[in-house]
Amino acid sequence: MVKAIISPSVLASDFGNLSAECRRMIKGGAEWLHMASHRIMTKLTLNRSHFVPNITMGAPILTCVRKGIPDIFMDCHMMVAQPEKWVNDIADAGGALYCFHLEATSDPISLIKAIHDRNMKAGVAISPDTPSTAVTDEVGEKADMLLVMTVYPGRGGQKFLDRCVPKVAELRARFPQKDIEVDGGVGPKTIDVCADAGSNVIVAGTAIFNAPNPEEVIQFLKDTVNTAQAKLAK
Repeated sequence: MVKAIISPSVLASDFGNLSAECRRMIKGGAEWLHMASHRIMTKLTLNRSHFVPNITMGAPILTCVRKGIPDIFMDCHMMVAQPEKWVNDIADAGGALYCFHLEATSDPISLIKAIHDRNMKAGVAISPDTPSTAVTDEVGEKADMLLVMTVYPGRGGQKFLDRCVPKVAELRARFPQKDIEVDGGVGPKTIDVCADAGSNVIVAGTAIFNAPNPEEVIQFLKDTVNTAQAKLAK
């Protein structure tokens, strides 16, 4: 049975009070904070991707957050071209987990090693059009976390894609002790299907940051995951 981990997406926070917002989430019960860096113009697929040079949340922002909250666990989702180029910057900025897109690299094994060499956990993400079978057994075993995107990377305001949920179940069946994260349109209304499929790391943005009582939402998400994990363990 894997641990329930809630990772609020900082992109939904008030950037004018970033450190305070991060502290508010940790105080509310969040284990991680999801720091997403976008460098994508169109959707990522296994065979087609298009990137642009802007980045929304890079090393300087992470450094500022780390200075204000030294013991923070920053879950860095790097939706970037050539993800191997950013490993050192994110490590130096205090990133705890570096999650790259499988679609953006031709050598995931070497990249996972480079991430581990900088004392970070390694995550591997797949976009909605990438099948879970693209995550080979070797990649899945060496990675610390697997991320299933339930919206297309780099575009806000999208609805949760139910068709991505079976990929979570397939990965959970192959990697029963692995952290499996879902990201995109996840909140109290969609947590059940994610948790029942086997996801234990939950990224939620506006559902938490915009809630009157974010600690109640965090606890609800966590309880739902723990209930589902208990059922899966039987």
